[in-house]
Amino acid sequence: MKKILLAILSLSLLSGCYLEPLPKDENPDVENPGENNPGDENPDEDNPAGEIISDEGLSYVFDFEYIPEIHLTIPLDQWNKMLSEFDKDPNTSEYFKCDVRYVKGAEEQIIKEAGFRLKGNTSRRRPEGNTGQMHDSAAPDWHHCHFQLNLTKFQKGDQQEIHGVKKLYCKWFKDDSAYAREVFCYDLFRRFGVWTAAFDTYCRLWVHVEGDEKEAYYGVYNQIEIIDSRYLKARVKGFGSKDGFLWKCSYGASLSDTDAGKFGNDGSDKAYELKTQTDFYDAALVQLQDFILKLKGKGEDSFYKWIKEVCDVDLLLKTYAVNVAVGMWDDYWKNSNNFYIYFNSQDQYDYKFFFIPYDYDNTLGTSGMDMDSGRQDPLNWGNNNNLLIYRLLKFEDFRQTYKSALLDLVDPVSGEMYYKVSMDRIRKWQEKIGPYISNDTGEDMKIEDRPASWGNHGEYRLLEENNNFFKVKAETINKYCK
Repeated sequence: MKKILLAILSLSLLSGCYLEPLPKDENPDVENPGENNPGDENPDEDNPAGEIISDEGLSYVFDFEYIPEIHLTIPLDQWNKMLSEFDKDPNTSEYFKCDVRYVKGAEEQIIKEAGFRLKGNTSRRRPEGNTGQMHDSAAPDWHHCHFQLNLTKFQKGDQQEIHGVKKLYCKWFKDDSAYAREVFCYDLFRRFGVWTAAFDTYCRLWVHVEGDEKEAYYGVYNQIEIIDSRYLKARVKGFGSKDGFLWKCSYGASLSDTDAGKFGNDGSDKAYELKTQTDFYDAALVQLQDFILKLKGKGEDSFYKWIKEVCDVDLLLKTYAVNVAVGMWDDYWKNSNNFYIYFNSQDQYDYKFFFIPYDYDNTLGTSGMDMDSGRQDPLNWGNNNNLLIYRLLKFEDFRQTYKSALLDLVDPVSGEMYYKVSMDRIRKWQEKIGPYISNDTGEDMKIEDRPASWGNHGEYRLLEENNNFFKVKAETINKYCK
């Protein structure tokens, strides 16, 4: 069976196709959602990303026709050490040892001495008990939290990888009782030809602390591709090079100042963290600071010529059209947060610059700050001191590119975010994962159609006609962009 599946995947790669999570014109098998049955392969041959991403590992792991199982077996001393390190520093990035059993359909792979760590920013949590408590095998108090797996952290070799995939982000559906928001957004990016978006799929997660009578079922998670050197390698046809500088950009990354205190190497928890080629940090810093100075200082004509030389502006504006359409307010333009950037060369001046979308759980009606994410003018989305998008949209041809992309997304005939097809897509996913939602944490135990409780617009719904986010968003886009 394994050889047959590998042969099919190899033929798919030779044809230049890539994973299309849920083909537009085909319904997945939802009659028996509790079974991992493969669906018929029908990739969208018109999707431009098919010529850019050809990676058997991504196609295998991020395959929407399956809900894979991830079973972590963790030595008691490693689990307790993780709890202690969290108590010392909730932002700890230390890895701890575990064994991983990865099950996809009839195939199973066991990986010994892999690494796991906690992940997240404001969403980081202790996965068991309260501060100071160690593992209680008799009455464990499990909590949902985000995990990152590094399968080759402590042992190297092909046997440590899942079809070449070395890392996975297992993300809990925090504040999303619809179990759909981030999945919808990443899927929409890919459907819309934004090949820089990470891959993701649903998965199910178990944790077994050695010595316990049984493993704990943590429920349905989102497994997400890690944005790192392997991510670059899989997209080298699009980026042109995998050996440039990749930066993770977090809160405060406005691309508007060059304060040295905001920049750091991998693991430094700065607004800008260099994630690849870290041995050449000084060169990467000079390059990024020079980019920011040019973004701020160039006159209009000079900026227009320069940005077209160093950036695929159409791709960037298409990316941002999806970003705004899904209501991503905790982003670069509004909140100086949650994105990656990549310079495909180490040369200070000669490079291509790419904007990479990231972290889409606070979307589709979960609004924050002072924004109504459904009705906000998409041409005036955020803070104009965050110059990148603001300066681009000053030019009429760039504005038209951006507006056209927004209108395409909500077009009643072909729009991938038209409300009827969006509702149908989410319903099918929920039918598929519905039997697996109840879990041993006792948290997030049912699927509900509402935004996060802390949001400022709790009226939005995804699957009801009244206050439907997709309908409201289409009305807003048509109002400002036609």
